[in-house]
This record gives sequence, structure tokens and C-alpha cells, in this order.
Amino acid sequence: MFATALALMLGWSAPPLLSFCGFYCAKADAKLFNKASQVVLVRDGDRTVMTMVSDFQGDPKEFALVIPVPTVLQREQIHVGDKALVEHLDAYSAPRLVEYFDGNPCELPALMERVRMSAAAPSSAAMDAVKARSLGVTIEARYTVGEYDILILSAAQSTGLETWLRENGYVIPAGASPVIGSYLKQNMKFFVAKVNLTEQSKLGFTYLRPLQIAYESPKFMLPIRLGMVNADKQQELFVYALTRKGRVETTNYRTVKISSDMDLPVYLKQPGEFAKFYQAMFKRQVQNEGGTAVFVEYAWDMRWCDPCAADPLSNDELRRLGVFWANEGRGMQAPDVYVTRLHVSYDKAHFPEDLVFQETGDRSNFQGRYVLRHAWTGQAACAAASDYRTTLRQRQEAEADRLATLTGWDLPGIRKRMGLDVNPPVPVRRPAWWERLWNN
Repeated sequence: MFATALALMLGWSAPPLLSFCGFYCAKADAKLFNKASQVVLVRDGDRTVMTMVSDFQGDPKEFALVIPVPTVLQREQIHVGDKALVEHLDAYSAPRLVEYFDGNPCELPALMERVRMSAAAPSSAAMDAVKARSLGVTIEARYTVGEYDILILSAAQSTGLETWLRENGYVIPAGASPVIGSYLKQNMKFFVAKVNLTEQSKLGFTYLRPLQIAYESPKFMLPIRLGMVNADKQQELFVYALTRKGRVETTNYRTVKISSDMDLPVYLKQPGEFAKFYQAMFKRQVQNEGGTAVFVEYAWDMRWCDPCAADPLSNDELRRLGVFWANEGRGMQAPDVYVTRLHVSYDKAHFPEDLVFQETGDRSNFQGRYVLRHAWTGQAACAAASDYRTTLRQRQEAEADRLATLTGWDLPGIRKRMGLDVNPPVPVRRPAWWERLWNN
């Protein structure tokens, strides 16, 4: 009974008034786009494993896939893959919406001093690339049971587990730390569940499973021209490149990072709004680049994420996608895998050549990340609170302008959705001597 109560507390307790860390709350995966094909490219040296997911809809007997390959494939080089692996990779690398909650401005100076003092102390965990393990958290097991995704977690300390839970969207209520710590001292694990909506409509293979091929060739490319022969509209392509060294880019088209890391209006958290935003923004970015660019939506070391739109893939999942060097890791150690997510909207007029890639040594992190900052609504009356309320309106106006610029949407309409005046009054600036007169 107490475990059930704790689970309810973790899932539905109201957040504390003063909240500093933000968390992920939505993602923009490949499902947002129509006619979207997905390809996973595992590449090391001249060796490539390609997994192709078709967006074909209709009678399976009418399905035909024609893909040029650089070598004659033997039977053992052809395999039927698991679509769930690609869906996991898509969810892990998808552009994400994160949210933060403004704290009480009257308490922020003291909080920032505590953060500064904490940051001044060296931390060996901060040097560890494995995000979960740097927090002392281990994912012991992963299951899907009915309509729930289940994780079994263990942890070395309660603070690390709390941080992991917060970064993955769970609210930790005040006073839970001693309870969590007491269970960890007993070497107990934690059962974590989330609803998996797609599992509600399962039963058997009602889709075409992906085809997987392995080959050796110095050519690191993806043929797209054949697929445009009878296409009448733009097509969407997502490429997930898994490599050892670093980021993957195209050599015969411009590779551009998607606009990222910006504050946007909080109403985008409402159901369906983030999807509309990302679709409109991506379309506008394609137009701004003349329709000939390949966009980077994610580039990160596979062993961790921050914030996590989904957990990193396990060693077993990576091997099943073709990461043949995954067996080189010792025990449960994660292999050296860097993932690059590329998104291209293409047609015959703008993409006359196949996509040619190269692996770079750039291992810097990048993600499509969009921030919602919820306003503090308390009634404190310190000077900092007065300043905060003044700058809050300016911040919200900037968020509205930014959203309009990114999407091309109507600015007055955005301001109305935000609860701002459509035509705010222009402040009257009186001379200083007038102010003294009125004050008297």
C-alpha cells in the first residue's frame, strides 16, 4: 500500500513552488510528417548496415521496394529488422519541448548562491559521459506490459535517482527524499511505469517490418532519386546515422542545424500545439534555405541524453540495428556510438543527386530543443518581485515575436493566445518634474 502511495506521489504530486531544474514534456518525432521514410545507417570504415522503414500504406501484396546498393548482396546480408528499434531511435533523437518554472524572485539570489557554490566543487560524475551512470542510476530491466512501458531502476543514492526522475518528467514531492533513501539502503529497486498509447492498438504485425542489409563499400551514400521517379509531391526522409567518431553530414548538399534553444509561449504545451509549431517551423526553414538543405535535428553521444525524449538504446538494441562493434564493450559498458539525426524534405527539382555522406570528428552535442518558461504567480512584494513582473511582460512579448518569425503565423493571433493585449497601450512618458508634481 505504501509503495502504491509513493508511486502516486511521484506521478501526480503538484510541483514545489520553487523549481529550478526543467524537464522534457513533448517530442516532435517522424510521425508528424506525411510520406516520411526512415533509414538507419550504421557506418564504420567501409562497413555499412542499413535498415529501411517504409511508410507504405495499403495492401501488403502491392508493396514493392527498389533500393540501389553498391555491391551484390548475399542471402546472409539480408535480414528482416524490428520496427520498434527504429521507433525507439526516432523517439530518442526527436526534437523536444522542455519546460521550466520560474521560482520566487525573492528567493532566487540565495538559490543562485547555493548553485554557484555547488558548481565550484569538482565532481567526477560530471566527467562521466554515461548520463544515467553519472547519477548512480542503473536501468536494470525494460519491459512493455499491456499498455504500460516499465522500467526497473536501481541507484547508488537518492539524490541521483531524484535527478534522473526529474529529468525524465517525474515530479518528486517535498519530503520524498528520506523515503527513497531508506529503500535504497535496503538495496531495493524502483518500478517506473508510463502509458504506451501505441500498445493499445496492437495485436500481430499489422505493418511492414523494416528490411536490413549489410555490405562493404567505400561509398557512404543513400540513393533517393529512384524514389522520386513517380512522386508528385515533396517527400520526407529521416536518416539516423550511427558511427564511432562523430557527426555525419552531407557532402553534396548544405547541412544546416535546425533552429534551436529558444524560449517560446507556454501554450505550445497544449495537446497538438507543439506538433503544429514544429511542422510550420520546419517548412519555413526549408523555404528559407531554398529547399536544398539537409537539417540536423540531433547529434549526441548515444550513451546519454539531456533532457531525454526517450532512453538511450541498450547494447542489445544497438546490436540488432547493426552496431557490430557493440560486442567490443566490456560487460554492460555502452559501446562508443554517436548518433546523428538528419531530416530532409526533398523533390526532383531541388535534390537531383543522391545523398552522399561523410563522418566528421565533431562530437559536440546538438539537439532541437524548445523551452517553455512558466511564469511565477506568487504575491511576494520584494524589489526583485517588482522587477520580475516588469521583465516578464517583455519576455512574453519576445516569445510571441520569436514564434511569429519562426512559423510565419499571425503575431496578433499569437499574442491573443498568450493572453496579451492585441494592441497594448503605448506608455506615456511624463517629464520628471511632472512626476514630482503628481506625487505631491
